[in-house]
Amino acid sequence: MLHLKVLFFTDTHIRGTNPKNRKDNFVDTVEKKLIEITDIIEKHNVDFVLHGGDLFDRPDISISIASRFSMILDKIKVPFYLVSGNHDVYGHNPDTIYRTMLGLLDILGVIKIIKGNEKIILEKNNIKVQLTAQPYVYDIDSPENLDYYIVKDIRQDVNYSIHMVHGMLLDKPFIKGIPYTLVDDIKDTLADITLSGHYHAGFKTLKIDNKYFINPGSMVRISNSLKEIERIPKIVLIEFGKDIQITEIPLESALPGEEVLDRSEIEKNLFKNERIMEFKQSIDAALDFEKMDINEVLIRVSNAEGVEDNVIKEALRRIANVQMKGISGD
Repeated sequence: MLHLKVLFFTDTHIRGTNPKNRKDNFVDTVEKKLIEITDIIEKHNVDFVLHGGDLFDRPDISISIASRFSMILDKIKVPFYLVSGNHDVYGHNPDTIYRTMLGLLDILGVIKIIKGNEKIILEKNNIKVQLTAQPYVYDIDSPENLDYYIVKDIRQDVNYSIHMVHGMLLDKPFIKGIPYTLVDDIKDTLADITLSGHYHAGFKTLKIDNKYFINPGSMVRISNSLKEIERIPKIVLIEFGKDIQITEIPLESALPGEEVLDRSEIEKNLFKNERIMEFKQSIDAALDFEKMDINEVLIRVSNAEGVEDNVIKEALRRIANVQMKGISGD
């Protein structure tokens, strides 16, 4: 039986500087992982590559870093589709994508960005797979917006369907105050496979009513939590034939967490509650646009204070304009 093969990975967060919690040379490490992925693509005769968003760690990544990694991505000779994440755009607005380095890679044909209203047909060996996607938007995990995750329309001439979302899709309840969407709430989707990114820890693949819900976790580890130290980054191979086969492939180039993640700051403060320290680090990360994503801070505040929706949208629009100011000379 002939197959159509898809490889999925997510949240590469390519950047030119070392996160403070990493001991290694982060840029070199990410490069090794991507080279390993290109080898896996060739070894398994993959037909299509999918990326769940946050290719870069910021929309205005330097030209030198974008060039270095685009040369690796350009070696992937099969179609490479990507949905934009919150780090890929300005102001959490997918419409700003063509003011970013990621947008430039799309124009140059290195990758293909999937828009929220597109239906793409992946076809090989008389097997057709409908591919749709939902880019990150600020209200993606509001309870009234489950439609971002739910596919309601499948073309009659396709064999299978995939929906790819960059959002906080989880297998179980999370921290109070952080918006998220539960797999159980979207199980009525018509998509055979729902792929998600954004939540770096990922979750074990779920199969409900013959439908799969998959997040293998971020390709990189930045948090120095105990859970991240234990986690091995992996990618997912999906084979479509008479049925669907899911194979998780751990990355051999990913070193053990204790070799690359630095917990010295936490260990110096053993008398303090570890959760408080990790919470502080997450806030520090959110407060820096090289590590400062003011959008995240704004969203947390707006959720806590119950700010009206039109006010949030206008604030995000203005932040996006400020972030983009001058990057293209206008």
